[in-house]
Amino acid sequence: MAETRAIRIPSRDINAPDWKNALFIAPFLTVFTGLLVAPLFWGIWLSFHKADTFSTGRFIGFGNYVRLFKDKVFLQSVWNTLYFVLLTAPTLAALGLFLAVALNRRTRGAAVMRTLFFSSSVLSVTIVTLIWRIVFIPRYGMLATIYGWFDAPAPAFLSDPNLAMFGIAIATIWWCIGLPMMLFLSALQQIPADIYEAAALDNASRWRTLTAITLPSIKRTFALVLIIQIVLQFQLFGQSWLMTKGGPGNVTKPMVLYIYDTAFRRMDVGLGAAASEILFIIILIAAMAQYVLTRRKGDAR
Repeated sequence: MAETRAIRIPSRDINAPDWKNALFIAPFLTVFTGLLVAPLFWGIWLSFHKADTFSTGRFIGFGNYVRLFKDKVFLQSVWNTLYFVLLTAPTLAALGLFLAVALNRRTRGAAVMRTLFFSSSVLSVTIVTLIWRIVFIPRYGMLATIYGWFDAPAPAFLSDPNLAMFGIAIATIWWCIGLPMMLFLSALQQIPADIYEAAALDNASRWRTLTAITLPSIKRTFALVLIIQIVLQFQLFGQSWLMTKGGPGNVTKPMVLYIYDTAFRRMDVGLGAAASEILFIIILIAAMAQYVLTRRKGDAR
């Protein structure tokens, strides 16, 4: 009888890393490195040089950062940006949650309203600012017309230094409200209906249901919306540039507009790179602080 040899198949550890799988993420890593990581380090390197659009220039260390903190226009732009974020990010989160709760119904009317509120999000910043410039036009705009019905002067949202940032914030909230609303709607629809049925059997009021069931169930989504809006609103540029050009008196000039003016109009690329790194640090600190605080509150519960 012929002896049969057992064929031994080499065992393989299923937990062992397979570097071939890296090929699937290689395209993303290439784009991520080329468009995000490399420009980040290039910007840091430029911020330590006296650079312009034609040459890197000489190394000056922290000279650009010292110049920034002595520049009153830059300090004003930092405050303008922080003020704008305080006006818009909490409002977008709260208003988005309110709309999501109000429109979380399986009716045709609710579907139409959701579409209307989300439709503004697909518009470009140019169209949004054009619409709101028409609304805020003195004497002949829609707002002036409405105030004229009551023989009252309309607020000068684009020319009054005390109201200009409010005008930009109103336009931004109208433009960006769709994303927070849809994120909250998605979270609300993940809550099991059995919980609400049990609350109804216990005769729980709407306020009690909201505070005891709805809000605790979507707290992570609320933190996500806040972080997204903080990061997005810190990058204010188009609304300010197209509606007020940063005026009047630089009261609506955000950091991104300052970076644009410095790097591409004054040709001081090193100073603009330093300002962009400070903006990056501020966004990172704000987002991480919001995440840590929200996580601690969630763990405490």
